[in-house]
Amino acid sequence: MLSKSLMLVLRLWHTLAVRVLLLAVLALLAVVLAPVLEPVIPKTLRDRFNQQAVLPILTILASSMLAVTTFSLGVMVQAFRAASSQATPRAYRILIADPTTQNVLATFTGAFLFALSAIVMFRAGYYGSAASVVVFALTVFAIAGIIVAILRWIDHLSRLGSMDHTLHMAEEAARAPLTAVIAQPCLGGVAQSRIPETAKPVKTIRAGYVQFIDIKRLQALMEAHDARFHLRQTPGDYVMPGAVLGLTDTDAVDTQAICACFTLGKTRSMEQDARFGLLVLNEIGTRALSSGVNDPGTAIDVIHRMTALLLEAGGPKDNAPLFDRVTVPPLQARSLIEDGYFAMIRCGANQREVVDNLLSALTALAHGGWDDLSRAADDARNYALSHARAALRVQQDKDWLERQ
Repeated sequence: MLSKSLMLVLRLWHTLAVRVLLLAVLALLAVVLAPVLEPVIPKTLRDRFNQQAVLPILTILASSMLAVTTFSLGVMVQAFRAASSQATPRAYRILIADPTTQNVLATFTGAFLFALSAIVMFRAGYYGSAASVVVFALTVFAIAGIIVAILRWIDHLSRLGSMDHTLHMAEEAARAPLTAVIAQPCLGGVAQSRIPETAKPVKTIRAGYVQFIDIKRLQALMEAHDARFHLRQTPGDYVMPGAVLGLTDTDAVDTQAICACFTLGKTRSMEQDARFGLLVLNEIGTRALSSGVNDPGTAIDVIHRMTALLLEAGGPKDNAPLFDRVTVPPLQARSLIEDGYFAMIRCGANQREVVDNLLSALTALAHGGWDDLSRAADDARNYALSHARAALRVQQDKDWLERQ
């Protein structure tokens, strides 16, 4: 179970700025520490790889990497904006965390800073003849890294911004939180049944989406005061100032310490929110069914991907709770079905091929191993049939529907 500090570290690692900064720091360290290896450089190499041999390569590298980095940033922004306009604005936050794009841009930026800094050090007289050999070797390694990055970038550009790439990224982003939350439907806590009437509310002074709850820290706070905490809000919920985050049966715990266990933000995130990934996929499918786009094939692809995700995740496991002093409302299978399918049921009710795939997907889920999901899928199938009966106009389509 992630702690809040580890969650923040992972968020930073998945940002473009941090990876670029890391490669930039490594490049600067390599430039500054190059003279340390001077004593181990043979004299024959000092005469062959001197300043005149290295400077022209560094100059070419600096000028070309600046142009390549600028061009790549422009391509990335345009591709992600195009993808978010075709799919859903929520997809942009998923695409911007693409590790391949981040690593390639970090490599280009690091190579540029390395070459530029090395040129400055040469002009300042910081390097001797032996250090020139070290810089030459580092330059060769940098060129090798650039070649690998360019090959990856060329391959990646063929998919970047396409609907297939957007769907793949959204599907993979939804998979991990869905699997984790289904494995622990109560986030590792105890399934909530009844909250004591004497429990005292803990209210927030901020507004925002509940992005992350540090259950481990809540458990430690409750153990220290021999108390229990009953969650009222779960990841994905939007709270207003004064909303009750949960209730506790003691006055000894500092309210601010409890509120510090909750991470609120202006947007939803996927660390613990299993429903958000399905909602993003649903939005992509719904937009594809709009009259302005009219792309039922993408909607059908979304249906297949969501159904596969739910079937692969399986049902809740009978795992013993990790945190016995925190009660949590369990994940509802009906919520997963509603977030994933209901909007597409309404938008695609007048298209026979979409209805056919929806009915097939919901039938597959109804025969899955999770009883609650089976019942929810069966109800959603009846909901889809009702909408289709009202939307289909051609008699042959109506006759086909009655046979389903």
